[in-house]
Amino acid sequence: MILYGGINMHTIDKYSDMLSIKEVCEYLCISRYTAYKLLQNKKIKYVKIGNKFLVTKNSLAKFLGVE
Repeated sequence: MILYGGINMHTIDKYSDMLSIKEVCEYLCISRYTAYKLLQNKKIKYVKIGNKFLVTKNSLAKFLGVE
């Protein structure tokens, strides 16, 4: 079992393929500020649609090193 920020990696299945910043924060147990910093510093790849930032499950897996 892999844990990150106190969250079991298997719980990612409850999210859709594209996660909002709110969902990323919830999943990783981090603040919105930290989430945006990770995007800004290109630690997590994202797609911007209009004014929304979306992160794929695959991008999160790469960030966590669990592809």
